[in-house]
Parts: sequence; structure tokens; C-alpha cells
Amino acid sequence: MPVPPSSLSGLVIGLLADPATARPLHVPEGGHSSARRRPNRDSGRASVLGLVLPLLVVILWEVASRLGWVNAHLLPAPSDIARTLLAFGAQGLTTHVAASSARVFAGFAIGAVLAIVIGTVVGLSRRGEALLDPTFQALRAIPSLAWVPLLLLWLGIDEASKVVLIAIGGFFPVYMGVASGFRDVDRKLVEVARMYRLGPVELARRVLLPAALPAVLTGLRNGLSLAWMFMVAAELIAATKGLGYLLTDGREMGRPDIVLAAIVLLALLGKVTDTALAWLERRLLHWRDSYDNARGAA
Repeated sequence: MPVPPSSLSGLVIGLLADPATARPLHVPEGGHSSARRRPNRDSGRASVLGLVLPLLVVILWEVASRLGWVNAHLLPAPSDIARTLLAFGAQGLTTHVAASSARVFAGFAIGAVLAIVIGTVVGLSRRGEALLDPTFQALRAIPSLAWVPLLLLWLGIDEASKVVLIAIGGFFPVYMGVASGFRDVDRKLVEVARMYRLGPVELARRVLLPAALPAVLTGLRNGLSLAWMFMVAAELIAATKGLGYLLTDGREMGRPDIVLAAIVLLALLGKVTDTALAWLERRLLHWRDSYDNARGAA
């Protein structure tokens, strides 16, 4: 009888119980993981609650601007920002959003892949940690803007310098998540796997990776959010399109509505991409016997 994957230890024992066939776990008919038992109405209620604070801020902001409580030139009303966005038109906004998104996804993909490879080596090998980790910890302390002059000298003002800067921003949170995730795997899980004489590849695939996955996914989410921040710094270098360019353009023209419009778009894009990764995290970690899953099933 298969072991329900209600916890990581149950998952490992279930995976190792039949090493010859290595059949994937399945939940008995009529049974569901705690994450899947979560009522849909709870998700809808959480989404509605998440809109309460932004709507309150927008309403108070609009009222304060219209009543003259704040300087409308320095802090335009939300309705003025909406008109600015409409004035760009669908084609204009698409050009700027697409340019920034392409840079973020390209840079984040490069940085995340390198971080996963290097973080795995550091997390699984004491020799690799001693060799690599001190250097990367020192590089992690360098501010993002300190990289800009060097990248301009090496790569010029084209796309390469922007993508590399974004990759640097996305690298370190993912590296930290991967390295700490593998390093902090419960020793008892590894001992159980060794009792079943699993080789290094099987040990990594069936024990280490599932155990480290929560930290890895957290690192990916943090890395993606930091990639959006580094994108702004990258586009402040020398760009003719993108949301960072809009920030610079609005500042130079004395148009706070353009600056705030770009900030709103950055917030929306960051939220959308983080929500996508959060959805992936819930799907991949539905087997966890966590407080969040238990709360949703209650």
C-alpha cells in the first residue's frame, strides 16, 4: 500500500520502499493532498482581501489630490496616471513592457541556471563550498550600481550589458536558496536512502532535490523580484525603450505622472510573475505537511 505523501519523510520512505520498480507515489482514490483539499472559495476570498488595501490607497490618494491636500504636480491623482497610460496607447505600452520583460526573462534565466549549478556544487560538496562560497559571498555584497561602470567598459551600452546586470541581480538569491536548501537536508533522510543503497544520482533525484525544493523555489522567487529591480538600474544606463527608460524620461521632462505610471507597471509585472512562480511552488510542493496546507484544509 503506497504511503500518502503527507510529509517529506513519508515521501522518501514511499519512494524507497520499492527501489526496483521506483513507482511514483499516488494518493488512494478518494484521497487528496491537503493543498488540493483547499476550497476554491478560500482562494477567491484571499484574492479579494488582497485588493482591499490597494483600493483603499487609491481612493484616499484620489481624494487627497482632488481636495488639494497634496501637491498634484508632485503627486498626480490615480486618474491622471491612468490617462497618461492611455495616452501612450496599446502599441506604445506594449513596446516598453515587452522590452523590459524580455531583458528580465533573459537575464533571470541566465543567472538562475548558473546559480542552480554552482549552488548545487556548493550545497553538496564541502570542498566546493570551501572553494567557491567565500568568493560569491564577497561578490554578493557589491551594490548593483557598482557593476554599471565596469559593464559599460566591458560590454558597451547595448543589450549585453543590461542582460548581464540583470543576471547578476537574479543570481545571488537563487544561489543562496539552492546552496542552503541542499546543505540543510535532514541527515536522517540521507541515511534512509543509503540503507537502500541508492547511488549519487538517485540520491539527488529522489531525496536531496525534493527536500531542497522549498528553499530552491523561494530563491527563485526572490531572484525574479530582484531581477526586476536590476532591470531598472540596467535601463537607466542607456536605453531607448523600456520601463526604466520611462522613469528617466519622466524625470527629465518633469512629468511625475510618467514616472508613477512606470512604477505602477513595474509593480503589476512583478506581481504577475511572482504569482506565477507562487502557483508553480504550490503545485510542486503540494505533498508538504505544512502549516499553510493544513490551514487551507481546515
